[in-house]
Amino acid sequence: MVNCFLAGDLVIMRNLTIGHNDSGQRLDKFLQKATTLPPSLMHKYIRRKRIKLNQLRCQHNVILKPGDSIELFINDEFFVPVDAKMVFVKTTIKPEVIYEDTNIIIANKPPGQLVHEDKDEKVNTLINAIKKYLFHNGEYNPSANCFAPALCHRIDRNTSGLVLAAKNSVTLRVLNQKIKNRELEKSYLCVVHNIPRPKEAVLTAYLWKDEANNRAVISSVPGNGYKLIKTRYRVLRDWGRISLLEVDLITGRTHQIRAHLAYIGCPVLGDNKYGRIKNNRIWGLKSQALCATKLKFGFASDAGHLGYLQNREFVLDDIWFRDQFPLF
Repeated sequence: MVNCFLAGDLVIMRNLTIGHNDSGQRLDKFLQKATTLPPSLMHKYIRRKRIKLNQLRCQHNVILKPGDSIELFINDEFFVPVDAKMVFVKTTIKPEVIYEDTNIIIANKPPGQLVHEDKDEKVNTLINAIKKYLFHNGEYNPSANCFAPALCHRIDRNTSGLVLAAKNSVTLRVLNQKIKNRELEKSYLCVVHNIPRPKEAVLTAYLWKDEANNRAVISSVPGNGYKLIKTRYRVLRDWGRISLLEVDLITGRTHQIRAHLAYIGCPVLGDNKYGRIKNNRIWGLKSQALCATKLKFGFASDAGHLGYLQNREFVLDDIWFRDQFPLF
């Protein structure tokens, strides 16, 4: 933000200069982050030149470049207070960074930590920890950037492991598309009750999300609201009543691994939502024995500025429940 002055009783003119973090996105997408303007009003102001790009009339879908200047003549109430963007500084947690460069950061999330805020926890989340880390490293400043570092995917609160975040808007857009196209491979290790038969397979079923109870329901046949899921697993080791699996997500739905494995009679140890509490108690686990252990970039198409990540693989060896099962 370069200039700010009064242009009337309530109307403010602000000049926003686009930096690297905010470039590569459409003007309307940028304004959704930089202001609280309703979409209809935002488009109206663009038409009436109350929002201009480089002092000229513009279109809502123009792609922003570093150095672009946006002039906004809008009411002060539509600007997001900087203080509201700084809540992350209050977090008491630090991210365990596995890898980072100018575009991405990969962190190891411990079990019990939220990736994003929920109705009960607003501060101590993984994304806030990443924002604070980058803020102190001089890579993120809410006063200068409207784009905030963002997670590219999420894992459940009580699941541990690797989570990928984007440091700038161009990277986020590319990675979101690559994940949608299944060009990012995600693998998990988990310990489950029983031994799946066969010991290696691709499971196919249908999942419906029960929003009221935050629970996934699995069916062998399609139904209204059900989405196709595919889960690949391989038994790495078994101890008679329990077994260690490597699991790959072919599709990525809410609670997919936990619900799908429970559906075939092999719930994840420590998972009281899809397993049985009395069966979990004997193992003394405080969280479910499920960890996101591997991320591999397998781009099937041009990845632009992220091409250097092609075939890079990141593997997590520090798995919290390894000590519970010494042969693993």
